[in-house]
Amino acid sequence: MKFIKMIALSLALLCGGAQAQNISIATGGTGGVYYPMGGGLASVLSSKVPGMSATAEVTGGSVDNLNLIGTGKPYVGFVMADAAKDAQDGQDKFAGRKVDLRTLLVLYPNLMHVVSVEGAGVKTMADLKGKRISTGAPGSATEVMAFRLLEAAGLDKDKDVKRERLSVAESVNAIKDRKIDAFFWVGGLPTAGVTDLANTPGTKIIMIDTNEQVASMNKKYGNLYFTTVIPKATYSGMTKDNKVSAVANILVVSASMPDDQAYKIVKAIFENQAELVRTHQEYRNVHLENQKQQSTPIIFHPGALKYFKEKNIKVN
Repeated sequence: MKFIKMIALSLALLCGGAQAQNISIATGGTGGVYYPMGGGLASVLSSKVPGMSATAEVTGGSVDNLNLIGTGKPYVGFVMADAAKDAQDGQDKFAGRKVDLRTLLVLYPNLMHVVSVEGAGVKTMADLKGKRISTGAPGSATEVMAFRLLEAAGLDKDKDVKRERLSVAESVNAIKDRKIDAFFWVGGLPTAGVTDLANTPGTKIIMIDTNEQVASMNKKYGNLYFTTVIPKATYSGMTKDNKVSAVANILVVSASMPDDQAYKIVKAIFENQAELVRTHQEYRNVHLENQKQQSTPIIFHPGALKYFKEKNIKVN
């Protein structure tokens, strides 16, 4: 009888004292960068963190991910800093419904791709007037930034262009079929969908510069954007570096996530970075020294701060 009681106590401890931590990773479309990165993160958390089970979900992107986090369920979301700020402030697509967020990590720069093909007559942002374009999937931060870029370029998103709302994978197929003349996509390097388009026989991609719009965007929306380049070696057919606008990419969670969960997630990422890099090379650009509060408009989670303190990283 005593032996049976011991077994029962052991089972109670296993089931109750060490409850499974189920985490959902909100990613993006299958043709982008969030999706493979999220899949890699789910695999690491499930295999390396005792008691944690993580699954990656296909979503529309940043806006969808922020809405999922807003449900209060245990979501970890890949998002762009501008969309996160809107969610925190209850602005734009989040008007009247603030999301209480915390940053886990500053990840890597998200670079704006404005992609066309030879023969479409698009070489500058001004050339988009009157053209058929895709500004990104509904629920994506691509759409948020695309609207701001069009505005900064002096174009009305509703009057000056014929606009579709397609994911990057759908945009690539549409431009191959000549159903659109150009598309917007903001993501890491390389993006699988753009690589696919660039490698399509008989197709030469044209990458549109967007660096000149950054000052105007920052004046209206805050210092969220910066200029950088997509090197010409990134995609087949590029003849010069593409001067682009960019925004920080961050990993966020609900403010209600327990400190121990947040700590374990951040620790697992840095302690298994080599494995994560095998899922997507943008994980190479996640550095401890880049974890600075000035790099994200959302304050860091206490669990993340605990890990940074252990590594002697000062975020402020």
